[in-house]
Amino acid sequence: MRRLTITLLGLTGGVLLAVAAWLGGAKPDTDLKSNLQTALSHPDTAAAIGVWALGLAALGVAWWHARKASWSLPATLATAALWAAPLLFAPPLGSRDLYAYACQGATVHGGLNPYEVGSAALPCPWLDSVSLIWHDTPAPYGPVWVLLAGAAVAVAGGNLAVAMTVLRIGALLGVLAMADAIPRLAARTGIDPVRATWLGLASPLLMIHVVSGGHNDALMIGLALLGLLAAANGRGPLSGAALGAAVAVKATAGIALPFAVLLLMRDRTFREFLRRAWVPVAGTVAVFAAITLASGLRLGWLSGLVSSGDSVQWTSPPTAVGMTVGAVSKALGNDVTTGAIEVCRILGWIALAVALVAIWLHAFRRALDASSILRHLTWALIAVVALSPVFHPWYMLWPLAVLAVSVPGGPLRTAARVVAVALPALTLPDGDNLALRSKLAGAVVMTGLVITTVVLALSRVRPGRRSTLGPRREP
Repeated sequence: MRRLTITLLGLTGGVLLAVAAWLGGAKPDTDLKSNLQTALSHPDTAAAIGVWALGLAALGVAWWHARKASWSLPATLATAALWAAPLLFAPPLGSRDLYAYACQGATVHGGLNPYEVGSAALPCPWLDSVSLIWHDTPAPYGPVWVLLAGAAVAVAGGNLAVAMTVLRIGALLGVLAMADAIPRLAARTGIDPVRATWLGLASPLLMIHVVSGGHNDALMIGLALLGLLAAANGRGPLSGAALGAAVAVKATAGIALPFAVLLLMRDRTFREFLRRAWVPVAGTVAVFAAITLASGLRLGWLSGLVSSGDSVQWTSPPTAVGMTVGAVSKALGNDVTTGAIEVCRILGWIALAVALVAIWLHAFRRALDASSILRHLTWALIAVVALSPVFHPWYMLWPLAVLAVSVPGGPLRTAARVVAVALPALTLPDGDNLALRSKLAGAVVMTGLVITTVVLALSRVRPGRRSTLGPRREP
């Protein structure tokens, strides 16, 4: 496919998605109690779903073929911006989180602590546009994002459209940070910067859930990548500062800190670890503490992280296993669904802790260069996504951004491209999550995948077999 054809096809996809947003996207007047059947029976929303499907297909095909064409880095960035432009002037797609951000900002602006109360406590003037689960749930985001949301509401002066525009600008600042860091990290790891940019910065998943949906994950990812880049360049204090700011957006960025320490190390001795680790760790703690103290909001957002697990969806493997066990118990006459989900989520947290320690120790012993260290970080982020109690499609942007600059090819990169194209279809234009419409069937399928994965993994664990997480150390 020629470059002009790819460019026009991607632009067509962006325009169609913008049309779908105006027809039946996550608009303020959407009926949050509607269901898929009633949505399909309404002419506007039915048309929106059809246009949405066409737009996703056009954008996905264009993006998939773009990696095969010959592009310069400026042309890649310009093309991605062209595809994204129509989405900036349309209502959000695939999620209603922008309204939740705005209401959390209104809570701050109204003098309440969003880490102690939900948006209904004020009450937020736009509460009817917020997904029901967030009405009474404290904010799970760090003070950087909450203060940005408060500033957006202050600037808006009661105008929701202005507040959402400012919040989108916050997300786009993260995209700009990613655009700066990804090509430079790719050059450090020997990955083609253009290919890395296509995967990490221009995927349909990012277009839908960052450019349109405005999710704050982009700001976290951009800051974390800048921190990793600084560490790869031997600049420990700057790395710690960037990672501290990233953690103050979302706690997930903390996963990158131990790997930033490895990027600063020239050899793998425990003495050097002690000598090098304190610099980025101290920088991260200092910047995070300074932001937290300046905000006056304290650490209440950590309790919000627990509350964010209230959503029960089969897209989280531990939750899916719990749902399946609960369904079986219910069929046998003794419903233990709630307990089964809680137990499986606890087991998921334990498995995640073990996986993160094992991946980092493996990297400490065997990862000899920046590319290998970042591959280990990719696996760590995949573990976070797979073993957490809740999964949303935009969470996959975390490992995708690091994978783009560390994995040159092979099955993992192919799987990443498939995921980046397929996951936007998990939600409808108005933010309705299809995972909530297919609970039992999805849970059974996911449980089957979990069992298959565990069996295959155990079959590959043999005495003396080398792990494939990183390169072999030569004798």
